[in-house]
Amino acid sequence: MTNPSATDSVAVLSGMYAAEAKYLAAGGPGEASFDLLAPFFSPDVVLHQADALPYGGVWRGHAGMERFFSEMSRAWESFDMVRQEFLATGETAVVLTEVRARSRAKGHELVFPILQTITVEEGRITEVRPFYWDTAAIADACAASEGEEGGGGE
Repeated sequence: MTNPSATDSVAVLSGMYAAEAKYLAAGGPGEASFDLLAPFFSPDVVLHQADALPYGGVWRGHAGMERFFSEMSRAWESFDMVRQEFLATGETAVVLTEVRARSRAKGHELVFPILQTITVEEGRITEVRPFYWDTAAIADACAASEGEEGGGGE
């Protein structure tokens, strides 16, 4: 017998990853509408990013997710999810993703894994906790070169 919550989490996450790819292909923040992604996230979603990352911190709600995607876009010229493997499904899913990304600041290309625990309740993502293998390498690739002004807000 199939576990309905496992089926639901795979369907929600597969849909979200497809919408994210479409969102990024359309230009991401400022070019594409967050409406592509919003249906997959609970209004009170919480995303926990490692503080050492250029987009580190806790991001809350749809407005927080929109700001997160904007910060990701500042850090990365491209961010392709090359391969994904669902290691566990259910209310809390575990997804291993191989990423190939190119930083905006230095143009460095990195290939790295991200392991995410993602909670899905009532058909929407309520919490995301990504774990990066080497946050220092990512922070270094995304840091402005010496003599250049860093990113940041207005």
